[in-house]
Amino acid sequence: MRLAAVLVVLLAFFALVKTENFFSLPTWQSMAIQFPEFGLMALGVMLAMVIGGIDLSVVGVANMTAIGSATLMLWIAPVGSDAGQGYVALVAAIGLSLLVGALAGALNGFLVAKVRIPAILVTLGTFELFTGIAVIISGGKPTSGLPPQYGEVMASRLFGLIPMPLIIFVVATVLVGLLMYKTAFGTKLYMLGSNETAASFSGLKTTSLTIRTYMLSGVLASAAGLVMLANYNSAKADYGSTYTLLAVLIVVLGGINPNGGSGRLSGVVLAVVVLQVLSSLLNTFPQVSSFYRPLIWGAVLLLVIVVNQWDRKGNLNRFFRWKGKDA
Repeated sequence: MRLAAVLVVLLAFFALVKTENFFSLPTWQSMAIQFPEFGLMALGVMLAMVIGGIDLSVVGVANMTAIGSATLMLWIAPVGSDAGQGYVALVAAIGLSLLVGALAGALNGFLVAKVRIPAILVTLGTFELFTGIAVIISGGKPTSGLPPQYGEVMASRLFGLIPMPLIIFVVATVLVGLLMYKTAFGTKLYMLGSNETAASFSGLKTTSLTIRTYMLSGVLASAAGLVMLANYNSAKADYGSTYTLLAVLIVVLGGINPNGGSGRLSGVVLAVVVLQVLSSLLNTFPQVSSFYRPLIWGAVLLLVIVVNQWDRKGNLNRFFRWKGKDA
């Protein structure tokens, strides 16, 4: 409810201060193209956090798979190829990206569940590993010159209005929601996040469950990489460098317990929308440099964590009740 109220306030402020931008269709279409990049990563981080872990390697996975996909497309359909080759390259690139993303996630899950290394250390290390692989493949330069068919498909719009990145995000969100709330797998995720020892004694295969969760996070990060590849029309090892912090912020802001075991997908989706609206609102003020964004996101993240920690025993409700009596 608090997050929905924040969204309403932001939208009202946006409508009052930047009326022309707020009611412009291109503004909303631009948002719908931008937020799936970090929104998909946030879904993966959310799954990892529900089981009591975290995935800080999502940006590394996204860039590595995007560069791998771009390289494969250029190999299958170099400049001057016909449309048929372009579409073959497109399908192959998507398949490779999702496969590599799943393998990268499996590596994270194996190190966390089997080798018993804390998730924050594992994913921080693999972030550097995947980024290093991306630099080696690309030589540190942008990989561009993609087949035009990739751009055509990713830039297409449903009914001429709804951008493809938004469709990808919606499909991914629905699938994750079905997985979390309509399957035994989702229930097991919450059980594992609530108490790993109890989950293990109750017969859950915690190692397999952890590895599969990180594989899903890797797949979602690779999907984000495909969206970034289309939006930038190229791939580079350092694209989306602020998205790790942003994804964690979204998940915490969305109400997922950093210790695992609780939180809902709807809160995360709402947090994605709130931060995109805030980001777009900041874009309309040229005097606010983009260099301030990490500072803003970091400050908001710390504030949310402090408030959530303080509110854990109902302090916030007691504070507002006291204020109400005082008035």
